[in-house]
Amino acid sequence: MAKFYVQSGNLRTVVQAESSRKAAIWAVHEAMQQVLPVDDELSHSKSDRESSEMGTVIMLTKRITISERGFDRSDAAVMSTLEVMNEWNQMVTTLDRLEQMMHHAA
Repeated sequence: MAKFYVQSGNLRTVVQAESSRKAAIWAVHEAMQQVLPVDDELSHSKSDRESSEMGTVIMLTKRITISERGFDRSDAAVMSTLEVMNEWNQMVTTLDRLEQMMHHAA
């Protein structure tokens, strides 16, 4: 897996992923954890959660930039934050459905 530098607004994170799109989805997942915690085991480390609770709020802009070379690169790939958030939402919804199916089957 490659290392990607993902940024949008005040979010700057380094993610290992199979593609730039998957890295962007994971970065949105990190940002959304402050609003809608999906799974405590997958969420940030304890220090990240504590800093979020102390007022460091992640704010995203309309675009997410992803680069394998570093932050603030003019050659970075650019994706619509809304598009990436829609993909993240589809993923979370699918995982929720799978979890419900597993509980009904048990």
